[in-house]
Amino acid sequence: MTKQFKVIVEKHPDGYVAYPLGLKGIVVGEGDTYEEALADVKSAIRFHIETFGRDVLEEGLSIPEAFVAKREYPYFPK
Repeated sequence: MTKQFKVIVEKHPDGYVAYPLGLKGIVVGEGDTYEEALADVKSAIRFHIETFGRDVLEEGLSIPEAFVAKREYPYFPK
């Protein structure tokens, strides 16, 4: 059985950062492109589960939707 994760991909001035929702612990991927960051985080998810076991899965966690926001950098809140 394959588990699906929602992944947040953020664009930064020096590349992209991606991280999944629904895992215990810190899992991050990065790359110069969206596709590289997504491939990196997929690899990181597999490694995280293989290393720490299925206990890192947040069972019963429901994430019905994720929001995408765009902001300019540098970002300084007022």
